[in-house]
Amino acid sequence: MPEIGAYQRILLVDDNVDATNMLRDMLTDLGYQVAVAYDGPQALVALETFRPDVAVIDIGLPVMDGYELASHIRQDGHVPRLIAMTGYGQPADLARSRQAGFDSHLVKPVDMAALIAVIHRTASRNSSK
Repeated sequence: MPEIGAYQRILLVDDNVDATNMLRDMLTDLGYQVAVAYDGPQALVALETFRPDVAVIDIGLPVMDGYELASHIRQDGHVPRLIAMTGYGQPADLARSRQAGFDSHLVKPVDMAALIAVIHRTASRNSSK
C-alpha cells in the first residue's frame, strides 16, 4: 500500500465513541493524521483548526445529522472530500448523500481495506488539483 498517510489529514465524525477511537488508532498507525468529533457541532469546530483533506462522517449523528453537517461544510471556504460511512444503504440513502455533497458513500460495517481504498482515491484526486 502506498504511503499516503504522511500527508493525508482525516476527520472522523461519529457518535460511536469506541468505534471512532479504534478507527482513529488504526488510521494513525497507518501514518494518517486523524482528528475525531462525536457530533456535528464538534466537527465544525474541528474543521476550523484541523483543516482535513477528508472527512468521514456518520449520517445518523445526534444534534445535527450527517446530511446537515455536509451542507454546513460545503458552505465553508475549505472543503474536504466527504465520505459518508453509515448504516443507511438503500438506493434513496445513496442518492440523498450525493445530493448533500458527499463524494463517496460506504455502508457499515466497512471493511478497512475498502475505507483505505476510498481515502487513497480521494488523496489522488486532491493531489491532482
